[in-house]
Amino acid sequence: MNDAIVYVVDDDESVCRALARLIRSVGLTAETFRSAKAFLDHPPVDRPACLVLDIRLPGPSGLDVQEALSQAGRDLPIIFITGHGTVPTTVRAMKGGALDFLQKPFNDQELIDCVQRALARSRQRLVERAERTKLQGRLDTLTPREREVLMQVITGKLNKQIAGDLGIAEKTIKVHRGRVMQKMQASSVADLVRMVEKLDVS
Repeated sequence: MNDAIVYVVDDDESVCRALARLIRSVGLTAETFRSAKAFLDHPPVDRPACLVLDIRLPGPSGLDVQEALSQAGRDLPIIFITGHGTVPTTVRAMKGGALDFLQKPFNDQELIDCVQRALARSRQRLVERAERTKLQGRLDTLTPREREVLMQVITGKLNKQIAGDLGIAEKTIKVHRGRVMQKMQASSVADLVRMVEKLDVS
């Protein structure tokens, strides 16, 4: 079963119908909206998703939708479609993180390829987010002292150096270090470094 969903936002009902039919023809779920507000009022889902978004809409524009999603922290790959593309508009959309920008009329296969790329990116981001959540849960089990030791260990310092920096006995550092490795489920210092990088801990 394909759990992905493709949102289509276009004020032209015939365009919405045609795009939804095309998207469903390759086994994907499509939901259509006729305005920016209708889409933004729709609650986000925790599954792979992307947005096929017209630039020109009544009321807030497609670029406004892009900005609103960004401010809300909704990480949704966007494929812009337009019959009125200009260079400044395209530049602004791409700078805002749009995945693709298609001029109407476009080829059906071209859109499907863009959608598949966008959904692949969405799946990857969901995996990364789940991984970060899991690592954060492990990090939260560390005591303040263990966390201090962790931040020293990932710089490559030896137990003796960490003991000197923190003003505690080397054997105590060894105990803390063992607990850090155990709680973080790390098999090596390199493992710990990768985990901390994913969490962007400072």
